[in-house]
Amino acid sequence: MTTKTARVADLVRDMVHDGRLGAGDPLPSTRTLAAELGVARGTVTAAYEQLDGEGYLVLRHGAVPRVAATLAGAPRATDRPVRAERSSPARAADVVDLQPGVPNVAMISDRDRRAAWRHALAVPVAPRYPDPTGEPALRGQVATQLALSRGFAPDPRRVVVTAGTAEAISLVVEALAGPGRGPRVAVENPGYRAGRRAVVSAGGALVPVPVTDHGLDLDALRTAQAHAPLDAVMVTPSHQYPLGGALPVARRLGLLRWAASEGVLVIEDDYDSEFRHRGSPLPALATLDEHGVVVHVGSFSKILDPSLRCGYLVLPSGTGGAPDGGTAAAEAILAARTGRGATVASVVQHALAHLMSTGALRRHVARCRRDYRDRRRLVAEAFAGLPGVRVRALDGGLHAVLELSTTPAHAVVERLGGRGVQVADLQDYVVEGSGLRLDGLVLGYAPPPVTALRDALRTIRAEITVTG
Repeated sequence: MTTKTARVADLVRDMVHDGRLGAGDPLPSTRTLAAELGVARGTVTAAYEQLDGEGYLVLRHGAVPRVAATLAGAPRATDRPVRAERSSPARAADVVDLQPGVPNVAMISDRDRRAAWRHALAVPVAPRYPDPTGEPALRGQVATQLALSRGFAPDPRRVVVTAGTAEAISLVVEALAGPGRGPRVAVENPGYRAGRRAVVSAGGALVPVPVTDHGLDLDALRTAQAHAPLDAVMVTPSHQYPLGGALPVARRLGLLRWAASEGVLVIEDDYDSEFRHRGSPLPALATLDEHGVVVHVGSFSKILDPSLRCGYLVLPSGTGGAPDGGTAAAEAILAARTGRGATVASVVQHALAHLMSTGALRRHVARCRRDYRDRRRLVAEAFAGLPGVRVRALDGGLHAVLELSTTPAHAVVERLGGRGVQVADLQDYVVEGSGLRLDGLVLGYAPPPVTALRDALRTIRAEITVTG
């Protein structure tokens, strides 16, 4: 059933595409359009926010909504002069970048963003080196957010601010290293490339473990442990990256029991848990952890902007639930963090804390969920019924995987690059030397304007068909 918000958004899109609205043209205020259409003002507000995220509109606090000046395919009005900033036509050499892992950074409210930075710049600068574990304001907000969204409420003292997910993983691996010996870390295959690089750069050895449609293969993990003892296992249980499987609760509990019995640390990369498009969110491993074996890792890169380079980890709880960690692993991670010093600027941390404390981040994530669900639908529809193609990873997140059974992926990637569409080769996510061979494309659907995304999806479908 089409919602009122969707109908309003469709109306505006149609007016853009048929030329009734041109690039840079103003739209009625939310109050005016709501009165004209006989709907609630909130309905129009939600439609405008969705269109802003899709790239059709530009919303600025205190200014009238306008059609995006750079919107491809939007005719310009011809009865008035065009300002210089609107005069750059789209060039044939322009590239649609569908490389995965990047959110729609334009979705954040300009008003909220400016308010956060104003707040951060107004915080008095202390005459000291910053706390290597992070600013208390941000650590407290992260703990609160985890309690609300992921079902566990860590003491803020167990939260450690990091320069993204990769640094968090690197810290843990460094903490596990022994004299003259690097830790052995089991990793998903295929899996998170930056995470693997972080393991290796910190002196760890990779032990590839295959994945199933439901995430990490626990039987294969046990076999790897029997072959040679593991120190840690790195897992993306909420949305396996890149194939998209979610580890069921029973398997989560089995993984935790196994890790506790074998003395193996579990690094939970809570990737894409904020954007679940189908089904109920599953509990974080840290929520189920009764043994103090989980290091929970999160990041702001996929929900706000990867250029912020800010993430966090939550230290494993100590025996008896000691709030400050208490386990040997927790103490070693804190020592590694202290040795490196702070890696995220305090002003960035204060800005993020303000976004969280004012509810701006929660509103932003809600807008993104609506936008990404619509984009996910476009991807699913674009490849529905295409022979030789299996679409995966659409239950959540910001990307999709197209498994190709009759078409060599490398040829498709090359041909798409020549046509100005950039996607990733699924084989690039495979651990080198593991012997696994996968044919598929990995494409991110969050950043580009929806019009550009539609065109790119048609191009991808055509190239798969031609190359096949």
